[in-house]
Amino acid sequence: MSAKSTSLSSPAQDASAGQDEVLAPSNLVAFAGRMWAVLFLIALIVFFSITAPGFFDLFNFQAVGANMAVLLVLGLGQTFVIISAGIDLSTGFVMGLSSVASAIVMQALTGYPLPVIILLGLMTTLFIGLAAGAVNGVLVAYMRVPPFIATLGTLSVAEGVAYVLSGGPPVSISTRGLGFFGNGFLAYFHPEAGLSFLAMPSGVTGTAVRDVLGFFPLQVVYIVILASFCGWLLGSTRFGRHVYAVGGNPKAASRAGIPLAWTLFKIYVLCAVSASLAGFLYVLRFNGGVANAGDALMLSSVAAIAIGGASMLGGQGRILGTVVGALVIAVIQNGLVILGIDPFWQYVAVGAVIIMAVLVDQAKGRFFP
Repeated sequence: MSAKSTSLSSPAQDASAGQDEVLAPSNLVAFAGRMWAVLFLIALIVFFSITAPGFFDLFNFQAVGANMAVLLVLGLGQTFVIISAGIDLSTGFVMGLSSVASAIVMQALTGYPLPVIILLGLMTTLFIGLAAGAVNGVLVAYMRVPPFIATLGTLSVAEGVAYVLSGGPPVSISTRGLGFFGNGFLAYFHPEAGLSFLAMPSGVTGTAVRDVLGFFPLQVVYIVILASFCGWLLGSTRFGRHVYAVGGNPKAASRAGIPLAWTLFKIYVLCAVSASLAGFLYVLRFNGGVANAGDALMLSSVAAIAIGGASMLGGQGRILGTVVGALVIAVIQNGLVILGIDPFWQYVAVGAVIIMAVLVDQAKGRFFP
């Protein structure tokens, strides 16, 4: 009886104990460890807002969002691969190949209606992504080739085909109106002409165009749609649960009846399609494609995933974390440019943040398992 009585407590005592537990320093440290990327992003925004004139501005923030679009889309599919304890090295050149192939097709269709040109360019992009993803998926999932080796081979093939198709130089597109889909805005406002959507306010010509304000870049609209879809796919579907299971404990997942090979195949197809869509966004933004369009972005996309809290050992990660990681990289790049710092220091800054992300991840695993 006395033993039982020692374990009983009043509701008030339970509430007080719960509050003390929430406010305990260890819990605050654990919270900071989980949310460090968000806190670091806020700190970066505050720092550059103070030191970089013009940084804290609505239109600069819109530019940051538009500039990170390709990087984020490249990282969305890679997030699934990282969570499954794999890696896809081919995404950068799959992006470049899809940009070149779609640019060639769209340039050949010059004179056709713009919707037809865009649709066929998009279909070309998706075909490239599906083909590359199928090759990676078969090699990794069914032939048991290590992801590093399999995707390294696909990288070389995609790079070679992209340079053969383009001949080396960028492939430009002269189709009128295409640039709007890569650099336009969802809404426009002019002090006299008022508000309009998806087009300049009517009657605004000449020097009055300079007074038109654009809101919600279409590139941001695209990534909101794609990130929302990937977030739903990873967090609310059976496929998403299988991705976590495969990355966390493949043997247990197999015993639970999860089709490991088929799940891995779909993951690598999804990653390649995501990379090809990044290539298509590149074409829309720059009116052309280039073979090495995603060469430097591949590692940056993995960095965004690591900064966002995904474990490189698999089984852990979120799409929202990848979005935050991409924002961190984009804010660093934008802030350093405004400060007039040599662009090469961007690589140093991003590398330092990657090391910080790894250290934080190790600290979380050691002190807060």
